[in-house]
Amino acid sequence: MSTESAAAEVAEPEAPEAGAGPDADDAPGAAGAPADGAERADGAAPEAGAGGGSDGGAGGDAEAGGTGTAADAGAGDDEAAGQGSPKTTGGAAAADAGGAEVPGQAEAEATGPAAGAGDAGAGDDETAAQGAPEATGDVADADGGPAVDADGGADSGPSEAEAELAAQRELRERIEQRKAAKKGPLEAGTKLQGTAADLLAAVRAVESGEKPVASAFRETEPVAPRRPAPAPEPVRRPAPEAPVGAAEPAPETTEAVAAVLAEGGAPAALAARAAAVLGEGADDRLRADPWQLLRVAGVRPEQADGFARALLGPDCGPGDERRGSALTVWLLEQAALAGHTALESAALTAALGQRGVPEPEDAVQTAIAEGDLLVFQDALDDMPGAAPATPAPAGEDTEDAQEAAAPVRVLVGLEQYAMAEESLADGLARVINSLPKDGQEDGSVPTAADWESAASRASGSAADLIRAVAGHGLVLHTGGEAARAEPAALVAAARALGLRVCAATHSADGQRRLAGRLGGNTDGAAPGPGSAPHQGGTDPDARATGHADHGAPGGPAGPTGTEADRTGGPTDADGATTATAPPGGATPSADDTAVAVTVAGLLSGRQGPGRDADGALAVDLLVVLDAPQLDVETAAMLVESLPDGARLVLSGDPAVLGSAGPGRVFADLLAARCCPQVVSRTPDPGPIGELVSGIGIGELTQVEAPGKEVVIVPVRDAADAIHRTVQLVADSVPRAIGVPAGQTQVITPGHGGAAGTRALNAALKERLNPGPGRFGGFDPGDRVAYAPVPGRTALGRVVGADAQGLRLECEGTPVVVPKERVEQAVRHAWAVTAHQAAGRRWPAAVVVLPGDAANALTRPWVYTAFSRAERHLSVVQGVAQSLPQAVAERPAKERTTRLRTLLRPQPSEAG
Repeated sequence: MSTESAAAEVAEPEAPEAGAGPDADDAPGAAGAPADGAERADGAAPEAGAGGGSDGGAGGDAEAGGTGTAADAGAGDDEAAGQGSPKTTGGAAAADAGGAEVPGQAEAEATGPAAGAGDAGAGDDETAAQGAPEATGDVADADGGPAVDADGGADSGPSEAEAELAAQRELRERIEQRKAAKKGPLEAGTKLQGTAADLLAAVRAVESGEKPVASAFRETEPVAPRRPAPAPEPVRRPAPEAPVGAAEPAPETTEAVAAVLAEGGAPAALAARAAAVLGEGADDRLRADPWQLLRVAGVRPEQADGFARALLGPDCGPGDERRGSALTVWLLEQAALAGHTALESAALTAALGQRGVPEPEDAVQTAIAEGDLLVFQDALDDMPGAAPATPAPAGEDTEDAQEAAAPVRVLVGLEQYAMAEESLADGLARVINSLPKDGQEDGSVPTAADWESAASRASGSAADLIRAVAGHGLVLHTGGEAARAEPAALVAAARALGLRVCAATHSADGQRRLAGRLGGNTDGAAPGPGSAPHQGGTDPDARATGHADHGAPGGPAGPTGTEADRTGGPTDADGATTATAPPGGATPSADDTAVAVTVAGLLSGRQGPGRDADGALAVDLLVVLDAPQLDVETAAMLVESLPDGARLVLSGDPAVLGSAGPGRVFADLLAARCCPQVVSRTPDPGPIGELVSGIGIGELTQVEAPGKEVVIVPVRDAADAIHRTVQLVADSVPRAIGVPAGQTQVITPGHGGAAGTRALNAALKERLNPGPGRFGGFDPGDRVAYAPVPGRTALGRVVGADAQGLRLECEGTPVVVPKERVEQAVRHAWAVTAHQAAGRRWPAAVVVLPGDAANALTRPWVYTAFSRAERHLSVVQGVAQSLPQAVAERPAKERTTRLRTLLRPQPSEAG
């Protein structure tokens, strides 16, 4: 990318509205251009609300029916249906303000008061990383309140959010240990590993006279991989009772910080967060360097500048070294919100120049010297479209000449993400190289013949996947929704071979769908004492036989199942699952293995097979579905948790939106070609599958939809879009398609704007569950999205409220959100963004495209939104030809990462 465009990516949106509520989306200035998602509106002037195209009629019932194109929708019928593609409509641009979704912080919204004397703008865009701390609280506040038992009592154990935070801290501690080890003195031989370390030890033993030469250098017999037989019950790591490091700062520290903030004109509400982020002596740090306030989530540069001017007086200026260093870190944090793990040095210095830093190169060097940043030089011949390296001049074979001939790019990154990326690369190399040898004598490892026999019982891409896994430690699998049957077949085959298998998905909905294909358990609990750790009560091959025909446990497959079939429990009049329904339906047998889990549940220890005595996951094969949703830190934690000799399969659809957090793990692995890749040949069926498949290759095609599977609803403006959306969800889709409102999901590009999630949720609540909002704006029965930790959203329903907080039922689990957390962690969810919807599917989806969202649309966004529908898709079309243009011309936005370079085989040194 050009330096100018890269610099623009780290420009923040307008200043957040002071004292905004949970829907203000005033995240701490996410990067200006989204990654893999929508372009930002950035407060641009709204498009003129002109007429044009077919308006779809003015009256009548918006029933999901008809067979004509958009032009056929005349008076008396609001909807053009079926055979028309989305690009045939002529809806005009809406005259409402922006609110584009930027891929990341779809689930952790910044909601607190703005700091200092900055301008209060209209930050309506969905910001760029779900993993970003919210403006009302740092990560220490992100635990989502204690879980409760089904009877409403508080659960004495730690919540999944707390356990997940603990796992993240454990990873960071390991990274810190590695850093310390690298900085420490190097004793000769201490960094050697494997055979080299063994040889050095043998040489020293001979030199010291401890061993004779013959015995010291005798070859050792190969040791079989760790496979206890019989396997004991896996050990579960107890999660900490409360997140370490999440403790509230001492009252005297908070008071001292509040006094400093008052001197600088900053709101006292920032005191607790500033004290928690800056630690002991925070008041002194702020006095010495007022720009340290930028480390508090939600504070913007102009606000920190005003605070610094108030404290420092005439000594404060744009060229202050402290300002340049703090802005450098802040800009990289904004880049991380947009998905980058690093930035090119030229892009970073250009962005600093735009911020008024007179010597941006010196500012970067100061931040590096202070240990906040790391610098890397990566070869450019790895990058897409890079020109080949210029060969070294003849006769100059020296290493210096070769290095000079190779073009490089200089990258600068935050230590946190740089070390996570390196840790991930190291872990993947270990997985690739530590595959157990074929057929150990004790029979603990399946032979090649065993694997081939298993593959012969499958067919097509499933057989290819089994054969690839047989001979490799790391395998990538790509395909759409129907292709998920292939990893399910692999899981069944591996279990039949006696391997310990676990399959993890991004969401609880994906977990249930996977378990339905496996025909078994979704509760994720470890097997009970005395149970076999890798054998189920039913023949896995028998389960695999009909995996393509299974729906969720207890009901028919996919599109024809009810919500009770999808969740395993009863539904209310609205079609929503009641709080008493346990996920997974029927109670699994005592000896059934917990195969299907969520990634978050697996890492937190709440789900999955548990860990062995060494702290590694007790698995021989880990299959991760929805792999594009893995950010670099989550992927690093997963890979580091695998024991030596375990296999890893990453499966997903590369056309969907990327991860909310920094990194593009799945895309980088596909580009690196460091392991086998199995491309599914199983297409998604039906008109929706045909439509989505065309979008994936950049074509918005017209599809035949005789069963009203795809319906286009042209609209004139934002008000019309809201009216049609409510009519579709509440009346047309239930009556014409047979899908109740509780099973229909509305998806729109952003939270802000006249037809964003806030406006749509307000209208849908008024129609579907009217009430006074007496529990912090919520009423029992409201559909909600709850973010227990930054970066993860659980969809659920309000059950009630009491002195402990707001009671929710989220994906089968009762949850209590403390009162002080409700405003920042819970929002209504009749309408969500595509990033929040990723990894989930509903019987019906209504995708709303208001006119102001035209610039926010990209091919991955449209692909993700449209593919969330199982049986029926309605497109409320107000962007006219911008939709086919986005599909054809706006592919996934590149993210600056280093994983592909780190995975590249290193050239052997000249001897």
